[in-house]
Amino acid sequence: MEFIVTKENYTMTAEVKVIGKDLFIAITGGDNPHIGTVTTLTRDTKLQTIKYPSHDGRFHKDDVLAIRVGKIIQPVLLGSCTITAGVHVNHISKKQIMVSSQMSQNLGNQIKTWLQKTDFKIAEPIYYSDKENPT
Repeated sequence: MEFIVTKENYTMTAEVKVIGKDLFIAITGGDNPHIGTVTTLTRDTKLQTIKYPSHDGRFHKDDVLAIRVGKIIQPVLLGSCTITAGVHVNHISKKQIMVSSQMSQNLGNQIKTWLQKTDFKIAEPIYYSDKENPT
């Protein structure tokens, strides 16, 4: 599933892949999409983020986008969620930076609405009991 928002002359996209009960979300956009950060969460665990090095010894700041989306969808998650984020707009303006927060909130709301309306019909995994072993 793909969710898109455009403001101030650039577009941000969230591609969502359902893997069993889990979600993989790739947030990209701008002139040079990339993977700058990886954020993980579940309904009941804190968000955790890894930031990759950027340039001049700095680290990517795309986690602000992923964290905003993650916090919006967290209450409706069925399993784990991994969000990669990488949006780069060449010579980004202050206004473009300001709207990025609104854009990621919009994406989060779109994803949350979709999750609430979609029946994924996911079968529960079957495990051996403590008294059973593989044959």
